[in-house]
Amino acid sequence: MEYWQAFVLGIVQGLTEFLPISSSAHLKVVPAILGWKDAGLSFGISFDAVIQLGSIVAVVSYFWKDLSNITLGSIEAIRKKQYTSQEFKLAVAIALGTIPILFGGLLIKVLVKDYDNSPLRSLTAIAIASIVMSSLLAFAEIFGQRGDQQEKRHFQRVRIIDGILMGLAQTMALVPGVSRSGSTLTAGLFLGLDRVAATRFSFLLGIPAITIAGLVELLSIVRKGFDVGAGQLTIGLLSSVIFSYLAIAWLLKFFQTHTTWVFVGYRLVFGAFLLTGVGLGWFK
Repeated sequence: MEYWQAFVLGIVQGLTEFLPISSSAHLKVVPAILGWKDAGLSFGISFDAVIQLGSIVAVVSYFWKDLSNITLGSIEAIRKKQYTSQEFKLAVAIALGTIPILFGGLLIKVLVKDYDNSPLRSLTAIAIASIVMSSLLAFAEIFGQRGDQQEKRHFQRVRIIDGILMGLAQTMALVPGVSRSGSTLTAGLFLGLDRVAATRFSFLLGIPAITIAGLVELLSIVRKGFDVGAGQLTIGLLSSVIFSYLAIAWLLKFFQTHTTWVFVGYRLVFGAFLLTGVGLGWFK
């Protein structure tokens, strides 16, 4: 891998991990458009998973105060047996919401022997997933309980059931093209959270899942030996950290005054573009 390729893939990972447009899809599609092979297959099967750790560094840094409050507040709630505290509810919601995707990921590891080459990772499957998720996000934007006539639920009103249901939605992201942040944001809007609250909780909910996935793949690489040079991996990680942080900050500010329609449109166009490219043989 060239250093500039690692830098580009870090940018792609950073920008798309937290925007509701699917990082796994773009890490596969961008190399295809540029004439590279699948990043995972050409640059080391776990390269794209490992640079997710850069996104984790960014999200933990950005939400460090929230994470500290939730952790310390939960410990205090347990000590005083005040299980109705919001910090305790958020901790339980994140913990329970993480279980479905861990269980789903384990099932895939056990049941699907060659998942990296399965039809679910094809460009056609990614295109279909993008179009379907575009439609679901559009329905959530229209019918979710977030309009002026409805009472909006802010972050401090996130419930344990929200974590469970958004966690179930998060499992959809095991299919490339779905988007972890997109599926949880969509579920949050359907549940009546406002856009900023749904996005903020989506980011916090994703921390355990992304961290575990990245660490598992990193351990796999350590055992097998690095297919990618340490320099390229470092460049990819640093690039991912910087652009992940920028994406988080921008998206939370964007949703304070804007709707999700720009992402609905992008995902629809993206899916249609991929289907057209596959049909016309544009991609290798």
